Amino acid sequence: MVLDFILSQSDGRPMYLQIMEQVKQRITGGDWQAGSALPSIREMAVAAKVSVITVKRAYQELEAQGVIVTQAGKGSFVAPNQKLSVQLQEQAMDEHLNHALAMAKKMGLSPEDVIKRINKLVKQSAKQQDTNNE
Repeated sequence: MVLDFILSQSDGRPMYLQIMEQVKQRITGGDWQAGSALPSIREMAVAAKVSVITVKRAYQELEAQGVIVTQAGKGSFVAPNQKLSVQLQEQAMDEHLNHALAMAKKMGLSPEDVIKRINKLVKQSAKQQDTNNE
């Protein structure tokens, strides 16, 4: 298992959140399947160049969210939920949409304006796919 986690001091988010995001990305990307063992807290801490406490917090949060399960004496594993990847992708999409809605609100756009923009993007994407398939 390759541990090439990239954490940034300049990222405004705490390190444990960056670790959580990258673990979720590995799961949604199919790199880590349901039931796969995660690196130990110590291994992850060394690889990510952070404290054991930081990784432990990330793992505890991931477990609270149902993303991983921890078995005493055995380690942590990707939750045995076959739909976990899809659920994480949907959660990420919802976060992006909420960000877009907040931006639209700052711009003074109504929900109807946002829907029109999304429909316009859907049509553009469909046209682009048609062009690529020709």
